[in-house]
Amino acid sequence: MILASAQDRVLAALEAVRDPELDEPITRLGFVSSCTVSAEGDVQVRLRLPTYFCAPNFAFLMVADAHDVVSALDGVRSAQIVLEEHFASEAINAGVASRAGFVRSFPGEAQDELHQLRSDFVRKAVLAGTDVVCRSLLAEGTEPSALSAMTLGEVPPSPDRERLRARRAELGLPVDDASPLVVDPATGDAVGVTDLPLYLRRAQSTRVGVEANTGICRGMLRHRYESAGLGEENR
Repeated sequence: MILASAQDRVLAALEAVRDPELDEPITRLGFVSSCTVSAEGDVQVRLRLPTYFCAPNFAFLMVADAHDVVSALDGVRSAQIVLEEHFASEAINAGVASRAGFVRSFPGEAQDELHQLRSDFVRKAVLAGTDVVCRSLLAEGTEPSALSAMTLGEVPPSPDRERLRARRAELGLPVDDASPLVVDPATGDAVGVTDLPLYLRRAQSTRVGVEANTGICRGMLRHRYESAGLGEENR
């Protein structure tokens, strides 16, 4: 029972690790193939991806983030995150374990660390999340032109609103109830009525693209692996 409880704590922590492109937890996507916790607090998490050639920068971010959240848990003596069956798994696993960073893990290939890449995808998540919230408001009868004057606090509470708030917070954008609902994710500036139609089309396109890629990745993972991952949804 103690070990089962410890595994549950690790899986709960891994909920905070997201595929950067899909903006979904690696647990719900089925990327966690196994998780073991010893009585001494040594944790091993094994990860898998939809294809052998998934982008190594995306994979590195997920492995590194998983290492960070597991290592931070109380009672964890050591954390080992193992990416399986990926063409760059050896370099990624070794680089994360040694805290080498992306550039040193891929000498002569990588030129920059992944901070900008992470920010770019969070900005896309803000756009997609804004579309989800705005579509709900429009379906309930809100006039399109009124969206530019709305604040986050005027949006009815929902998981989608809080998810949008969380993504904006990651970028340092305003998230209090008085903050504009529709903002430019690059600057945090409110989007005016004139620019709103173009912004909403861009947000919708971003959301549709993310959802399509998520469906493709889920399908490829199901094709590659017969068993469900730990914490996977919609298998």
